[in-house]
Amino acid sequence: MANKKGKGPSSNVIAQNKKARFEYHIDEVFEAGVALSGWEVKSLRAGKAQLTDTYILIKNSEAWLLGSHITPLNTASTHELADPTRTRKLLLHRKEIARIFSRTQDKGHTCVPLKLYWKGPLVKCELALVTGKKQHDKRATEKDRDWQRQKGRIMRDQNRS
Repeated sequence: MANKKGKGPSSNVIAQNKKARFEYHIDEVFEAGVALSGWEVKSLRAGKAQLTDTYILIKNSEAWLLGSHITPLNTASTHELADPTRTRKLLLHRKEIARIFSRTQDKGHTCVPLKLYWKGPLVKCELALVTGKKQHDKRATEKDRDWQRQKGRIMRDQNRS
């Protein structure tokens, strides 16, 4: 199936939380559906979403996405009040919610969203159980990233010669 916009294989990604991958060690990843209203889906199609400083809250055996920001379009519905930072319900199986709840009760564990993406006509949220990194772990991650970038430059220069 050809991609309409030509952005490559990752064009189904709406928003990513790159900061979460740098700040945390990812232990376990889940996929959840997101309950949205009509204007939110239109805004997501336009790519107007942010996941920075977003987290998952388990309350009354339900998972909620807090802190996500979906900017309403100018052409959004006039009869509905568009709240860009409202809490959105995440659709997970009961066993997954129980697992996330039990792991987040442990010291040092939390649950954060990693990305929002399209899966067919549906919006999905990839969320992860994470533990915080120490400062030296962050420095090691940055050092490794710089080394990979430098190694790519060296290989590219060797192939040109």
